[in-house]
Amino acid sequence: MVPSLRGGSAGARWISRLCVLVAFVAFQAVAADWPMFRGQPSLAGVSDAKVSTNLTLKWRFKTGGPVKSSPAIVGGNVFFGAGDSNLFCIRLSDGSKVWNFTADGLIESSPLVLDGRVYFGSDNTNFFAVDASTGKELWRHGVEDKILSSPNWVQPGGPETRSVLIGAYDFKLYSLNAATGKTNWVFETGNYINGSPAIGSGLTAFGGCDAVIHVLGLNKGEKIREIPAGAYIAASGALVDGKLYVGHYENAFLCVDLNEGKILWTYKDRAFPYFSSPAVTPEFVVVGSRDKRLHCIKRSDGTGVWTFQTRGKVDSSPVVADGKVIVGSDDGRLYMVSLADGKELWNYEIGQSVQSSPAVVDGHVVVGSEDGYVYCFGPK
Repeated sequence: MVPSLRGGSAGARWISRLCVLVAFVAFQAVAADWPMFRGQPSLAGVSDAKVSTNLTLKWRFKTGGPVKSSPAIVGGNVFFGAGDSNLFCIRLSDGSKVWNFTADGLIESSPLVLDGRVYFGSDNTNFFAVDASTGKELWRHGVEDKILSSPNWVQPGGPETRSVLIGAYDFKLYSLNAATGKTNWVFETGNYINGSPAIGSGLTAFGGCDAVIHVLGLNKGEKIREIPAGAYIAASGALVDGKLYVGHYENAFLCVDLNEGKILWTYKDRAFPYFSSPAVTPEFVVVGSRDKRLHCIKRSDGTGVWTFQTRGKVDSSPVVADGKVIVGSDDGRLYMVSLADGKELWNYEIGQSVQSSPAVVDGHVVVGSEDGYVYCFGPK
């Protein structure tokens, strides 16, 4: 029973405590989700979840094609695309299917879940919004070539300005109204856009196959600057504290100051390209490479801290959670290593390539594989 507010202070204190509790529960609900590729608009790839080093397979879900799309997890449901042209919604608790939506082509784009909608692209030139509860199509927006990029979102003004950003192989970055799919603005580059745009500091930044890092304003998509990267960029960068961290195809990983428009440091090891996107912590940057290794780099100056050897190229993008790094490899394994020293803590042999990037929520790790399954691991 709710205490009476008559007499003032006791009831007011009760209401105040209730408001704090509701706010805390709401925050926990939001913090427990992984609503998009890399977890947050900065694409930093960091989770607040606690993760055991003693994980076991909880379930696996079979699709009709390879799963390169990285899962999103919101409200106890897992959303992901597959090579059979379906976007799936399944329950995190047991892997049972809630619904599937059949698109017009393969889905490698990782979904964004926002305001009860799921946004994703297909390789047959359409970008979709579907209802997160039912899978019913709400709108689609056609572009001129395939979409492998994963969507991001921004709200530069009031709620009516909430928009999704998506890159495509027609050389363009699109800003679309999240509710209607209508075009806000389009920015054209010089080549394919494979990675996702990162958002932070009132900007969006991304690289492309034109070997340029593009920095745009969010309201009108106006060009703020272009920074030559030296080689084409297939990966998504992470935008943290005004700096973009991204690797390119000519075997270098960069830290770029977007305000100054210059490269602060360059990390080079062996001559292999970067397709993985980095996880960025206050001290370290962790990224996979096609040299079959996971690299940990000091964020302040770009010096190497440790490397972890796998048996296949690492195009999967690592997630940092609870002092641990979780990543897949083309050797068919999902790995967990220590962030502090790169020592292996756990691995699971899936058997076929893992290019999907893991989602980490509430002690669970969910990832897709070339074998057509999505796997969920949790504590024993």
